[in-house]
Amino acid sequence: MKSSETSVSLETLVSLCKRRGFVYPAADIYGGINGIYDFGPLGTLLKKNIRKAWLASLENDRGPIVEIEGSLLAPEAVWKASGHVEGFHDPMIDCKNCKHRFRSDDTDFSKGCPSCGKNDFTDIRNFNMMFKTQLGALESAAATCYLRPETAQAIFVNFKNVLTTARVKMPFGIAQAGKAFRNEITPKQFLFRMREFEQMEIEWFCKPETSNDYLTFWIEHRLAFYKAIGINTEKIRIREHEKHELAHYAARCVDVEYNFPFGWKELEGIAHRGAFDLTQHTTHSGKDLAVFDEETRESYMPHVVESSIGVDRLFLTLLFDSYREDEVEGEKRIVLAFAPSIAPITVAFMPLAKKLSEPVEKLYRAVKEAGFTAQIDESGSIGKRYRRQDEIGTPFCVTYDFDSEQDHCVTVRDRDTTKQERIPADQLIDYLKNQMKKERTA
Repeated sequence: MKSSETSVSLETLVSLCKRRGFVYPAADIYGGINGIYDFGPLGTLLKKNIRKAWLASLENDRGPIVEIEGSLLAPEAVWKASGHVEGFHDPMIDCKNCKHRFRSDDTDFSKGCPSCGKNDFTDIRNFNMMFKTQLGALESAAATCYLRPETAQAIFVNFKNVLTTARVKMPFGIAQAGKAFRNEITPKQFLFRMREFEQMEIEWFCKPETSNDYLTFWIEHRLAFYKAIGINTEKIRIREHEKHELAHYAARCVDVEYNFPFGWKELEGIAHRGAFDLTQHTTHSGKDLAVFDEETRESYMPHVVESSIGVDRLFLTLLFDSYREDEVEGEKRIVLAFAPSIAPITVAFMPLAKKLSEPVEKLYRAVKEAGFTAQIDESGSIGKRYRRQDEIGTPFCVTYDFDSEQDHCVTVRDRDTTKQERIPADQLIDYLKNQMKKERTA
């Protein structure tokens, strides 16, 4: 039996995430913080698997990929060069009656304030979304810095450092996964728009004349990633930016969009940034970031193709995409049908009695040492344990019963079909590895 795809509300997912330990409101016991969340044990495992899958997906036959981990704080000079100080704004408007604040480009005000219904607003004004702070004890302009609103600039300012120390040749990519911060006027839709979030980005450096071809290459390469992690590709589309939408740095840009319950929304941006960033940092820092071509004996400023995706937004997408409801033995069943490589827990062990815990513990440790995430689930009936594991997306449940003591076999139950298979306990790890291989070749 295969669970059928089910439309799920955002409220249902939020409840599931807190109940099962995926996501909690930040500072929950103090009332929470709008637009900021903490990730629980299962959420942390899911994010770890997302990062691992993303990094593996960057491998290609065109050039090497190296990683860096940039700082969260950067001086004002970096953000002036990048254009963020002058241009990183959202249009803001306030209701004079209820004092609620909104993005003017994201709300229909023709029927009045969405909060109180009154039609009495301030003028629209620009609001810079960067978090500004001071370094050191003295509040002087020289000490002004910002929490990074994106991870890309750390890559650009370290371009020459990486080129020299990693001994890479053009073309090549620099990848980075890490936190970014934006003081969003109206955070909304749970993990979709947050004030503190995580990005995964790659900046691909190449010769100017090859940049358009590499943009096409990375669009195709990134689409393959979504299929590989099990997302329904019928809900994925590519949308080309129109000229008026393009960021100040972009020669061309496309969005990978997903069909959320609240509409088609951006999941990943893939942009041809040209030489804008390296040129800007060369001009503002006085450091030449051009490279020397040994063949032509000339220097040139590399062009950049960027792929940028939010970890948290992809996390939310996977929840929406994997959510299923069906009926088993007359009972409603909720399933998160994650691909096995993405699921927070790969296998759950279920001893039928406490006295069977010792051999189960040995199996559990062996599976963990083989690189799989595992959990021992001992409480409740087998049926309840199955439902609990289905709801957190565990692909395989292993039951160790009294017969196992005699025949040295275990029962493996498949999450999606609910079918059970009896296999020798000493073949369990190979069984799991084979299941993973099937996923990769599917």
